Amino acid sequence: MAGTPTIFHGSFVHSTKEKDMVTHNDMVIGVERGKIIFIEHETRLPDLMSEYSVPRDKVRHLEKWQFLMPGLVDTHIHAPQYAFAGSKMDLQLYDWLSTYTFPTEAKFKDLKYAMDVYSKVVDRTLKNGTTTACYFATLHRDATNLLFQIIEKAGQRAYVGKVNMDCCSPTYYKETMEESLEDTKKFVESTVSKKNPLVTPIITPRFTGSCSEELIMSLGRLNQQYQLPVQTHELETRADVGTGGLNHLHIWDKAGLLKHNTVLAHCVYISEEELDLLKLRGSGIAHCPNSNITLRSGFLDVRHVLEKGCKIGLGTDVSGGYSCSMLDALRSASQVSKTIAIQREERGENYEILTYKELFRLATLGGSEVMGLDETIGNFQVGKDFDGIVVDPLVENSPFDVFSTDTFSDIIQKFLFLGDDRNMIDVFVAGTRTSGR
Repeated sequence: MAGTPTIFHGSFVHSTKEKDMVTHNDMVIGVERGKIIFIEHETRLPDLMSEYSVPRDKVRHLEKWQFLMPGLVDTHIHAPQYAFAGSKMDLQLYDWLSTYTFPTEAKFKDLKYAMDVYSKVVDRTLKNGTTTACYFATLHRDATNLLFQIIEKAGQRAYVGKVNMDCCSPTYYKETMEESLEDTKKFVESTVSKKNPLVTPIITPRFTGSCSEELIMSLGRLNQQYQLPVQTHELETRADVGTGGLNHLHIWDKAGLLKHNTVLAHCVYISEEELDLLKLRGSGIAHCPNSNITLRSGFLDVRHVLEKGCKIGLGTDVSGGYSCSMLDALRSASQVSKTIAIQREERGENYEILTYKELFRLATLGGSEVMGLDETIGNFQVGKDFDGIVVDPLVENSPFDVFSTDTFSDIIQKFLFLGDDRNMIDVFVAGTRTSGR
């Protein structure tokens, strides 16, 4: 889309800082060199075409019921675990890791195997409208570089992390502190030098128990040099509270790893004091409801996190979560919210469930805030990159039906709760079409 702008004409839906969902009909959005250059009412279309010298074939007129929405943001996904997504869901977290996950991830020293899995997970997430993803890779630097390259070629926006774990791990899948730090430094140096505006390395200590304090502090010093985003797992199970609780967050904080673009996966058992610390540092939570249910970890009270004013988005957590679709993450978050409401009501308490508009925000703008990218993506705003999805409710073999009595609000809700990749006829990242029918 470099050069002459492209104009999208029709309806769009997005979130703003003030409102969870805003819908607009009969609008035009101009995109040039991947960025949004104007958003106007359709009555301005002839003037805008003249002003920007836009030919008719550069104006995309959306058909009835089609609409634009921002790209979906997956704040937590394990790329290597896509190899067994949808299977091996019979155990809880730590048994699941030792029985299935670590043996699978150890295979990624084989670059041919890594190429197969990584190519497929990036392709699948893009087809499902995930324009931005926060990926965990494995311990292997070469395979992690390969994932970075595959994402670059596909045109997805992403954070990519070489996993760090030097203790409390099986001997066949474990690093020394020196190996972990050296490989991380080499991975960071090789990828930062590319200066790719879409793909960024991310510091990735797996979780507190898998990293020595010496390694964590060393990663903190490395991060001071490069100022990168950070991701890890925190307080996923009740057992995690007993192994340190607040001390976990203080270790990250002491190392300088709690920042505005730190992504903390799960935080199911986070305390009031810990939430206060996250808010103070500007760090965010990746809520992974499918995984939390599948691995029987627990239910995160998202309503309370929002009331505390903390940043929160959604993650698929493949393969603890069996689906790489962010629409599944949205639906699972709705079910968890309603489950908590049932539990509270049984105790005679009132509880406000998450609305579809709030869930939509979590999957788009909320995720961009957690990743520290909300100045660049997350909604449609002049100056931001154009990461978007063209949704067609009437596509052939659509998973849901449209009726004459449906309103635009009905259509949006049906897509969120019944739609899938078949309805996503175009997926754009920074103005470039990356996937679609």
